[in-house]
Formats: sequence, structure tokens, C-alpha cells
Amino acid sequence: MPLQSGAKLGHYEILAPIGAGGMGEVYRARDPRLNRDVAIKVSDAEFSKRFEREAKSIAALNHPNICQVYDVGPNYLVMEFIEGAPLHGPLPLDEALRHAVQIADALSAAHAKGITHRDLKPANILVTAHGIKLLDFGLALLSRDGDGRERATDATATIGMTQAGTILGTPAYMSPEQAEAKPVDARSDIFSFGLVLYEMLSGRRAFTGDSASAIMAAILYKEPEPLQVPPALQSILMRCLRKSPADRFPSIVQVKEALLAITSGVGTPVERVPSIAVLPFANMSADKENEYFSDGLAEEILNLLAKIPSLKVIARTSSFAFRGKEQDITKIAEALRVRYILEGSVRRSGNRIRVTAQLIHADDGTHLWSERYDRDMTDVFAIQDEIGQAISEGLKLRLAPRAKTVNIEAYQNYLKGQYHFLRFTPESAAKAREFFEQALAIDPNYASPYSGLAVYYYTLATFGIRPAGEVAPLVKSAAEKALAIDPADSEAHSALASIAAMFDYDWKAAEQHFRKAMAAEPVPPMVRFRYALYRLHPLGRVSDAMEQIRLGLDTDPLSMILHYSMALSMQHARQYREAIEYARRAMEIDANYFLMWYAMGLAQLSAGFTQEAIASFKRVVELAPWWHMGVWSLAAAYGRAGDREHGQEWARKLAGSQGHTLGASRYYAITGEVDAMFDALDGAYRQRDVFLLVLQHERFFDPYRADPRFRALLQRMDLA
Repeated sequence: MPLQSGAKLGHYEILAPIGAGGMGEVYRARDPRLNRDVAIKVSDAEFSKRFEREAKSIAALNHPNICQVYDVGPNYLVMEFIEGAPLHGPLPLDEALRHAVQIADALSAAHAKGITHRDLKPANILVTAHGIKLLDFGLALLSRDGDGRERATDATATIGMTQAGTILGTPAYMSPEQAEAKPVDARSDIFSFGLVLYEMLSGRRAFTGDSASAIMAAILYKEPEPLQVPPALQSILMRCLRKSPADRFPSIVQVKEALLAITSGVGTPVERVPSIAVLPFANMSADKENEYFSDGLAEEILNLLAKIPSLKVIARTSSFAFRGKEQDITKIAEALRVRYILEGSVRRSGNRIRVTAQLIHADDGTHLWSERYDRDMTDVFAIQDEIGQAISEGLKLRLAPRAKTVNIEAYQNYLKGQYHFLRFTPESAAKAREFFEQALAIDPNYASPYSGLAVYYYTLATFGIRPAGEVAPLVKSAAEKALAIDPADSEAHSALASIAAMFDYDWKAAEQHFRKAMAAEPVPPMVRFRYALYRLHPLGRVSDAMEQIRLGLDTDPLSMILHYSMALSMQHARQYREAIEYARRAMEIDANYFLMWYAMGLAQLSAGFTQEAIASFKRVVELAPWWHMGVWSLAAAYGRAGDREHGQEWARKLAGSQGHTLGASRYYAITGEVDAMFDALDGAYRQRDVFLLVLQHERFFDPYRADPRFRALLQRMDLA
């Protein structure tokens, strides 16, 4: 029976579930004695000895890349609460090697203490702001003589816990000797390490199959496909994955040394792609309202650098997350996974501006370049170009020339519009529209404010602030005007694609516009977001959608809307516990992002954690009281809990058009009001509720899918 939020376990207060495994549930909890959050793994009675062994395994280790154990109870283990996300690939070569070295170092520390992990896999490896953390020593094997080798004759008959010949571990990451239930030693971890490295480099598993037995057969008898990596790295990988333990590296220490030899230039050198983050320029003006201008200047430089093909540039959302935070440059670079940081300041007085900028090498904090510009406002585009040129020369890259400049007053109004739109609330969005329109009144041949208006109008529809039928013509008009000026405008194409999907259900037109939007180099992360949610999800291509989101996070790792869409994708894939854990980790970036609370609540509701879902949806309503989906979701959660009175109370708060949404139909589906559910679904179709696009992925509608009315609705949406 899962523990509920607020339950007590020893000295600890349970906060929320964060995951589960074959040996128990994992919860986030609070230790009031030390005023810190911890992770608690709670076992069933039959696993108590295994938990004792895990506690002893971790307690024997003291390594920065291994989780720490704090306490042990009769049926629970208290560990370090780690802020991070599970490892996944494909990763850039230098990043994959950096992670691999840390994993190898952690394993070498374990092996030196006579501990074999036996369940090494990406899910047990977290990527944090400070590096790798190795988790879950639940299957760890303690040897008697400290050399990492098991001396028992049976593969898993350790401490009398498992019958001889029993297979323990995860099939896709087992060594051949584990798959055959033979004796294992530290070299089994080396094979699993090779599988993890293969997946980091390629984004796919080395061995696949339709069943666990098929996967284990592939591990035993097949060879993985070679990867397009430097020959020296391919050699290391293949040696780790030899079928016979005797043919692998004798120790993980030698694996680590071989990897370090590659990264240091011995053997085949690794090509490192230059990467940079442009931090928000500090507004040093007396008028704090000029922050829009300092932000805009930094963003324009960022966009200029992003056009350099061989330079990885972190998107604005992630770079600007560090505004006003006194943090070490090295830690910022680690969080954003970049080698260079550009920071600066802007002081504006009347028509004069002073801009300072510094390019910093994150590894050691040295300044590669710095400059100060004292100019008239009319020279702002020249300043941007000069900074971009200086950076490109410093990194030995070629900067493409600026296509055109625009009227400076129109440009300032556009920057104000972007500033307010990115702080999205109904009020700030209205201000954004005003500034976009003012920019166009000054310069009607300026494409960016038109695409800004197109995105503004379609966003109103996505949040139900205005019906899609009202805004669709406005989106199309603004986007088409932008494209008449700039046929390659990515934002305009993605807005047209989104409307083609959510209003016209024209999947072919949506694909065509998304393809044009994604022809941009680099592809804007928000374009990937829209492609994933408005084209791939409706057509059932959830794994492809998750890949697009991962690619977006590569250049925008702190984007909450991308993290939200990843958690939502896991929910749509019915990976409810994974979605809960992912959302929990993402909230460490921003605990007040209402969409993440929505994704969390939906996954909790789907997984049966009803009280936790009620708490999450209450938070959504607190943060975004204007959003109908939050209110309907809270009503649905109460209905799921059997609290019909509170459910109806919240449902009554929404009337009229807000009663014809997917949120309303979900509430009626949960409460068993079938006719009301189909009436709400029909209204959602007529009003083009954007959430209707994910109708096929929600489990709450499963009992009604055979109903002719449900099939007819999918046919009308061309999704049958």
C-alpha cells in the first residue's frame, strides 16, 4: 500500500512518491531534525535483508559520484535526495566521455571495497548540476576478500537471499554471465558499463528484442552494431562488451584510464564542439524599466551567434534563468553544459548607451576577450555585430553577416513585446500584443512583430483564454504577413502549423509548415515543442515527440515548458511513475511553474495517487486561477477520490464555454456521467480545445473507446 503525503516513517515525514522498483517504493521525505529533504526506499518484508545489504554497500563508500546513505530502519533505507535527471542519450561526444569517466571512477571506488553493483543502467545514473550520481545498490554483491570477486558457487546465493541459479538484474543491461545465472564479479559491471556507454553515444540500446528472453539471447549470441565514433573509443567499447569476462578489461580502473587517454589527446583525439551561453546583460541604467533593452541586446547577440553552424548556443530561456543570481561562472557553465560564457551590462542615458561585454572560459574563469562601447542608440545593431564578430574570431569561427537592420524605435517596441510575452500571464500577454502592434505601426515591413502576434494569438487558444475559432484567422493573417516579408520565418511557420493541427485537423498542412519551421539552423526549441505536442502526439508518435523534446533540451536545458512537455509525454506513454519522478526533478528548477504541477497531478491521478493529485492540482489553481484546465483537473481528482461534493463544487465554478473542454469531459468520464462526457467532448471539438489533440493517450477514456460516438469524434479529427 503506497504511503500518502504527510505520513510518518520513523522520524521522517513523507512528502511525495518519486519512483518505484522491484524492491520497493521510493519517496521524497523531510528530516525535521536536520531540516533537509531525503529519499526513502521502503521495502516489503521479504526484501529487508536485501535492504540491509544495500545500506552496508553504500555506507562502505564515500565518493562524490555515489549516493550517500543516512539511516536505516526495519524496512526502509534513508538516502541522499539527489537533484538530477536519469541519464539518456545520444549525447555529444565530449559530454558522453565526461559522464563515462565519472561512472567508471564511481565503480572503481565500489570495486575497491569489494562491491559489485550488478544493476548498472541509465535509470540508476542521475545527471546533476555537479556531475554523475550512481544509485541503487539493491543488487550489489559484497565479496569476502575485497577484490570484487564472488567466491560463492551460485550466481546469486549471497547472504542466503536468493535461490541458486536465480537471475537478478535488468535484462537489457545484464552481462552474459548474469543472463545465464553464472557466477559474477566486477567484470560483469564492466560489460554493463559498456552497454550504458553505447546508449550514451548512440541513443539506442546495444541489444534489443521483443521480450526479456529475446534480449538476453541477443546479449549471449549477437554483437552490437558498430558506432560512428573515433576508432580508439570503438575499441574500448567493444572490449567492454566481450562475451567472456576474461576478454574484457581486467578492471574498471583500466577502462577509466583508456577513456582519459582519449580525452587528453592520446590515441584518437575527441573533437569538441564550442559551446556558449549568453547571460542576460545587467541593466545598469537609472530607469529599471530599461531591463527590456538589456535583455533584448543579449538575446540579439545570442541569435546572431546561433547562426554560426559550428557553435552550440544555449537558448534564452535557460541562459536567462540565472538573472540576478550570484553564482560562480563555472557552476553556471556546468548547469548549461557549455565551455564559454558571455556576460555584460548596459547603461542607458537618453540617446546614449554604454555596453560592456566579456567572453569567459568557464574551465578556469579567464577572460578571453572584453570590450566597452560608448555609442548612440542608433548604433545598437553595429554593437551587436561587433560583439558577435569578436566572439567568432576569438573562437576561430565564421560569423554570417546580418541580413538587415530595422527602425530603432520599432525594434525597441518589439523587444518590449518579447519581454512581456515571455512572462506569460493574460495581463502580460496583452501588453506584449500592444507593443508588437506599436512596432508594426512604426515599421509595417518588420517581420518579427508579425510572427510575435501570430504566436501570441495561438497561445491564447492553447490556454483557452479565447476560442480557437476566434483566433485562428488572426494567427493566419499575422503569420502570412510575416512570411511575405521573411519566407523563412520559423516562428510564423510553426504558428501556422499549430493552427493547421488544432483548428483544421489538417495533419498534412501541419507537417509541411513544421518542416519549413524546422529548416532553421538551429531549430528553435519552441518549434520542437510545438511539433512534438501538436503534430507527433496526436498521431500517436510519442517516442518521436520525446526525441524532439530531448533535442530542444540540448540547447535549452532549463526550459520549463520543455521539461513540462517531457513529463506530459511520459504520461501519454503511460509511464506514470517516471513522469512523477521527472516532474519532481524539474521542479527543482522552478517550483512555481503551474504547468509542471499540472503534469505532476495528471501522472499522480493516472497512477492512483489521488490525494497527491489533489494537492498538485490545488497548486495549479493557486498559481494560475485563470486556467480552466487546472480547475477541471482538481474537480476530476476529487471525483476520483469519491469526494463528489467537492468535485461538484469545483465543477460548478466553470460554466458556459468552459464546460466544453477536454478537462470537463475528463471529469465526467471519471464520475461516470457518460452523456455529459460526450456532450463536453462534442463541445471541445466545436471549440477546438487544443487538449483534445491528446484524447487518445488518456487512460480515463479507455472504458468509452468502443462507443460509436467516441470513434465518430476521432474520425472528425482525422485521427481514427
